Amino acid sequence: MSRMTGAQMVLEGLQREGVEVIFGYPGGVVLPLYDTLPQYPGIRHILVRHEQGAAHMADGYARASGKMGVCLGTSGPGATNLVTGICTAWMDSVPVFALTGNVSRTLLGKDGFQEADITGITHSITKHNYLVMRAEEIPLTIREAAHICRTGRPGPVLVDIPKDVFQETAEFDWPEKVHLRGYRPTYEGHAGMIRRAAELIDQARRPIIIAGHGVIWSDAQAELVALAEKAEIPVITTFLGIGAFPEAHRLSYGWLGMHGMFYANMAADNADVVIGIGMRFDDRAMGRFKDFNPGAKIIHIDIDPAEIGKNFPTAVPIVGSAKNVLPRLTEHVREAKHTEWLNWIDQVREEHPSLHIRESRRMLPQYVVRTLYEETEGNATIVTGVGQHQMWAGQHYFYKRPRQLISSGGLGTMGFELPGAIGAQVALPEAEVWAICGDGGFQMTMQELAVVVDENLPLKIAIFNNGYLGMVRQWQQLFYDRNFVAVAMTQPDFCKIADAYGIRAIRVETKAEVAPAIREARAHRGPILLDFMIDQEENVWPMVPAGAALSETIEAPAEELAR
Repeated sequence: MSRMTGAQMVLEGLQREGVEVIFGYPGGVVLPLYDTLPQYPGIRHILVRHEQGAAHMADGYARASGKMGVCLGTSGPGATNLVTGICTAWMDSVPVFALTGNVSRTLLGKDGFQEADITGITHSITKHNYLVMRAEEIPLTIREAAHICRTGRPGPVLVDIPKDVFQETAEFDWPEKVHLRGYRPTYEGHAGMIRRAAELIDQARRPIIIAGHGVIWSDAQAELVALAEKAEIPVITTFLGIGAFPEAHRLSYGWLGMHGMFYANMAADNADVVIGIGMRFDDRAMGRFKDFNPGAKIIHIDIDPAEIGKNFPTAVPIVGSAKNVLPRLTEHVREAKHTEWLNWIDQVREEHPSLHIRESRRMLPQYVVRTLYEETEGNATIVTGVGQHQMWAGQHYFYKRPRQLISSGGLGTMGFELPGAIGAQVALPEAEVWAICGDGGFQMTMQELAVVVDENLPLKIAIFNNGYLGMVRQWQQLFYDRNFVAVAMTQPDFCKIADAYGIRAIRVETKAEVAPAIREARAHRGPILLDFMIDQEENVWPMVPAGAALSETIEAPAEELAR
């Protein structure tokens, strides 16, 4: 053991946990930590322009790399600015380690300057959080927090440390193992339940797999392909599960939900056995719960027992990691053919293609995404915000591998796109990363362009500029009798904003300019922003209206197709 300050212990502990990058913003109470950072050159600190950006960058870094992302904020507003990003990670099961400073111990609870009860505030949106009151507690706290963050169902943790604890000295005693009573994630799955699931699958005439984010986090794409191929089961994914199954595979039928493929929604609604893997049967994916395929028997495989039976009765619950459960399930199921079932889905797909892009002289956003897919040969990492552009990016770029599409699903966080993409680019410095942004969401966090410049990131930024909060406008058009209120946005000149930060920019105003602009962006060695002036009134189809069932999926009305 050696004697260290609390600040040294924090950085020593994070370094031992393999942390290489911290996204942060300094302030008074965390200055002892910043003062110590130069002693740990193996930890790269990236200075953000707002703490929300730090949390989203840590999130994007984690989703792209599979590692734990770390963000740092000072007390009070610095800590509370992290909250949206922490909640985003919580809803999507992303391992984000949030570190905050707080006022000195003598001022806690006395409404000191920039004091906030951040552990109380984040109690319901973290797997666990800590207020560390003695320096000697720091090594064990860092070790436990990182363990909780990364194991079982991943998720955010928060460690809050008063300023004087950073400055206090104590012996550094690093625990080699973590023992947490009551926290023992189940990875293997119950053998009897796996056999029951295999029997049910063998009896099924119309089985369907719904693969979720958990398949990606457990690195189980190959295991999922093996199961699907052996029993010839069609696979659809959730939105966050995109990439869990290669979309070019013959058994891939896209993704389901509010803006999922029509045929995916119909397949889920007509299956006799639904095998949910690493997904939580949420309302955005499943539509109105009480009317989702009441005749189906549900097999649910998930590492979090709290998800089993939460929204639907489950015939066979299996608590465990998809990585471990799927090979054993594949071993027990019989080889099978479901030709009639696949033919039925194929026919629905032929009659309701969902992803057809109509001929138009307008610059349709679907065309922009499809062109990006073709120009990049489907190899780019795509990071989106939330709204119409997010749905088009999910529909019209076809994904080959896990972690290729990064987006805020559960919380639906506008402003995620730019900082999330920065985190992904930091994690994958050699990769081609595109931030597909809404013009509304981009303005929520566009100050992080400074980080792109500071870090010389070769990020490609595509703004889908229609002058509207597009998804809100679509809802007002369809469900509020076209009563458009507070959705038309006065936009700044995004190219001039990029120029002000020293980033090259191109405005793309016609359909003919789309492919050349993308090629020019790809050839540019540094960051670049493309401002796509897309059709203003284009809507996202198909659509399950809020509160409706999957069976009530509606397609584009004829008058819209004729535009």
